[in-house]
Amino acid sequence: MGILRLILSIFHLIIVLMLFGTIMNAYISPKVFGMLNLLSLAFPILIIIHFLILIFWIVSWRKRAAIFLVLTLFFITPVRRWINYTPAKKEIPDLKVISLNGKFGKLGDENIYNFINEQKPDVVFFQEYDNRKPLDGFKYFENSRPITKIQSRFPIIKSGEIKTDANNAVCLFADIKVNNTIIRFVNVYMEPFFLDKKMVKLTKDMDVNEQKAKKILHMLVPTFRKHETQIDQIKDFINVSPFPVIIAGDFNAVPNSYEYYKISEGLQDVFLKVGKGSGTSFHDFKFPIKIDHFFASESIEPISYKVDRSVRISDHFPVIAEFRVK
Repeated sequence: MGILRLILSIFHLIIVLMLFGTIMNAYISPKVFGMLNLLSLAFPILIIIHFLILIFWIVSWRKRAAIFLVLTLFFITPVRRWINYTPAKKEIPDLKVISLNGKFGKLGDENIYNFINEQKPDVVFFQEYDNRKPLDGFKYFENSRPITKIQSRFPIIKSGEIKTDANNAVCLFADIKVNNTIIRFVNVYMEPFFLDKKMVKLTKDMDVNEQKAKKILHMLVPTFRKHETQIDQIKDFINVSPFPVIIAGDFNAVPNSYEYYKISEGLQDVFLKVGKGSGTSFHDFKFPIKIDHFFASESIEPISYKVDRSVRISDHFPVIAEFRVK
């Protein structure tokens, strides 16, 4: 029994070290060590394993439980980036923004239009969607190929594409006058991984699973490196903005990844500030994935954040955020 506990302790220590590896993504870029960014994808599984073993140590009254419990304190914020709870705010928002990857309307354009129009947002970010008719009450548009769009009820003062080295991603900005304040809105769509359900679905043949794993690995790491260049260029653009910013979209990057840490520098993670429940937004795989995010300048107060799981209008759930512009 003592040997089994020793093996379990070593295994638990390895899990904790891997969890710390996700935190190191804030300091080590994919071009330096691309494999480290893979741990951010595995974070939900790693943290669940950690808590299960921790419960075992507590129940069995082992002193090592205290050590692992103290180490858990380092993971409180990383966990809250995935699952969070904040009390509802009483302030009345004056800005509502929706971000949605529309999957090119494969689940029905009419469903997307009906949902967006019912929500009555002020600004809408689309990724992977080429809407062919205006939303109700929207007069202002910024379009960039059939990939990303920004639509607004408020006047767009200036807009354009953010130049990056990405081949399959387009990021847009629009300076929008919200009441008496100009805000720079940035719609992010980063390099996709081009994975489908067949590629990640396990089979009974272990050799086939091994080949799938190798193929996925060869796809992920190069994409992480592309993301590094792209996110650095987007961040440089944001840093010179003369206006407060709201950044949202499909980042194709999960919390605690290099991309997440880089873009969030000096900005508020809106889910971390006002989110409730799970923030996972991509539901095409059974594995929990949170790749749609909202960030905002400190001068913009987040009021609410919601991943609307009541509708299946895409392989992404719509993300809705409300703000009060100070």
